[in-house]
Amino acid sequence: MLPSPKVDPLLSFRSCFPTLRDSLFFISHSLGAMPAAAAGSLAAYAATWQQRSIRAWEEGWWQMPLDTANLLAPILGAAPGSIVMQPNVTVAQWIVLSAFDWRGRRNKLLTESANFPTNLYTFHELERLGARLVEAPAEEQLLDAIDEETQLVCVSHVHFRDSYKIDLAPIVEKAHANGAMVLADVYQSAGCVPIDVTALNLDFAAGGSVKWLCGGPGAGFLYVRPDLIGTLRPQLTGWMAHRSPFAFEEGPIEYADSIYRFLHGTPSIPALYAARSGYELIAQAGVENIRAKSIALTNLLIELAGEYSIPVRSPNNPEKRGGVVVLGVLDITGQLARHNVLVDYRPGAGIRVGPHFYNTEDEVVELVRRINALIS
Repeated sequence: MLPSPKVDPLLSFRSCFPTLRDSLFFISHSLGAMPAAAAGSLAAYAATWQQRSIRAWEEGWWQMPLDTANLLAPILGAAPGSIVMQPNVTVAQWIVLSAFDWRGRRNKLLTESANFPTNLYTFHELERLGARLVEAPAEEQLLDAIDEETQLVCVSHVHFRDSYKIDLAPIVEKAHANGAMVLADVYQSAGCVPIDVTALNLDFAAGGSVKWLCGGPGAGFLYVRPDLIGTLRPQLTGWMAHRSPFAFEEGPIEYADSIYRFLHGTPSIPALYAARSGYELIAQAGVENIRAKSIALTNLLIELAGEYSIPVRSPNNPEKRGGVVVLGVLDITGQLARHNVLVDYRPGAGIRVGPHFYNTEDEVVELVRRINALIS
């Protein structure tokens, strides 16, 4: 008697993503597939704007930066009220960086050379405010460089060029032992790799919705450890961070006691509408389940690449790998896209392939076959 075929319960979510009907979609690490429900959410935004006008603010829009962020709380292992929505990671990180004084002896900002470029641009410019930037070439050297002069350690949970996954726990432990804090960029992992910010005792985390969270652009987020919320005074601020914003008081600002103190100007309400359905689907699927499938699909991808002698530039060990496999081949993304095969290419890396919870093993097989046909 033949064994029963494996049943993949996560494939029940495929019907929620219309894009999958006519494409080999392996670009969720760059732009997650749009949930069908997002169209309805954006239509609801348009109807609310038209029908409720200015009343929409007091009827829900004002709370959306928090209400939307609270949908992320179970995905990130965060307490409700400890995450707030932001336009993007760059702004989220600047808010955190602006809450520190960089002019004293404890002025070291420690990061990895492999961090995402926008982060490095920001960190370099912070040197104008007195920060001393130190870039470690690898995880071990970064851990060794944490000392009593370190104010903040800024790391990417998963590297964008090779999908290398950093172990955050020892970094947080050593940073705290030396009186420093840790800001993790979880953009490349949130929604695909489990992260529990509470268990880690992580100080800050920044991320966004474009990738594995399937929430679209314009909906970044910032997590702040609950006991820190009332103690920090970001210089990058605005009226929404005020304790009584509609009092329109003259400055200086009286910060809100809640996570709203990390806001600034008017939020992008349409982006928050668009993001919610992706968060809800990820939470329903479960990040632990998504991770298990991601490991299975990326392991298969690496195995098939080996059979075709296609170089792999991501860790073979799934414990040190995020959700992407980088293939060391020339840029053939345009040729693939003409046939609705969606991957991307990064200079100095290669083709990045990101299977998500809605992909199948057969799709992985077909993708590697097509890549090999183009490079052979």
